[in-house]
Amino acid sequence: MPASEMTSGLSSDPLVIAGRQYNSRLLVGTGKYRDIDQTRDAIKASGAEIVTIALRRSNIGQDPNEPNLLDAVPPDQYTVLPNTAGCFNVKDAVRTCRLARELLDGGNLVKLEVIGDEKTLYPDVTGTLEAAETLVSEGFEVMAYTSDDPIVARRLEEIGCVAVMPLAAPIGSGLGIQNRYNIIEIVESLSVPVLVDAGVGTASDVAVAMELGCDAVLLNTAIAGAQDPVLMASAMRKGVEAGREAYLAGRIPKKRYASASSPETGTFYE
Repeated sequence: MPASEMTSGLSSDPLVIAGRQYNSRLLVGTGKYRDIDQTRDAIKASGAEIVTIALRRSNIGQDPNEPNLLDAVPPDQYTVLPNTAGCFNVKDAVRTCRLARELLDGGNLVKLEVIGDEKTLYPDVTGTLEAAETLVSEGFEVMAYTSDDPIVARRLEEIGCVAVMPLAAPIGSGLGIQNRYNIIEIVESLSVPVLVDAGVGTASDVAVAMELGCDAVLLNTAIAGAQDPVLMASAMRKGVEAGREAYLAGRIPKKRYASASSPETGTFYE
């Protein structure tokens, strides 16, 4: 798409997930903030339209005596994406998605996580595949967190997931993308959206993910854990937009030798 055809905020280049269009390609979480006010301010600064909530760790109506996170993330302003963070087996993940559908008035869009290791929080890919099959058969629109294995990513698409979300690095590590070639392979192999999820540390990591061709990035700790979460949220927003524009623009090839940026003919001395 020529830059001349793009409008402010890349609004003519929407992200499409499960048939719905979004202007923002940054998805954010709600955990680890100081309080609900900081959560609200950071999400607003990020420009995100899809906000993910860990149902097992957040109150979205289960406990009427506790603050409701939906007061900071009203469903009439955001797409609320419940996730199964903290689920270490298929049964818990599926049950959590079913509960989310009840609490969110029949919403089918969910982020599936089946964690395989408590220390690294790496996904249990076999459990993820099994849970995805069950949830898709029940009408859920599944966005699946997974490893950066291209074979697993393709299998999740075949099952019917509406998006595949390979990790960049372990959750909360801030290491950035550790295997760019696997991410590229996943992007080139799949027709559903590919979102880098987990391991992003700063705006340059986000820009790299977008430059590799990812459709979007989902993050939480990199914003919530920053010294100034609201300012970092703004930086992440700009990183996504810059990376996407660079990807659409088409970068120059890498070379081992110099290439003059000014013309070599028609100079003053000729």
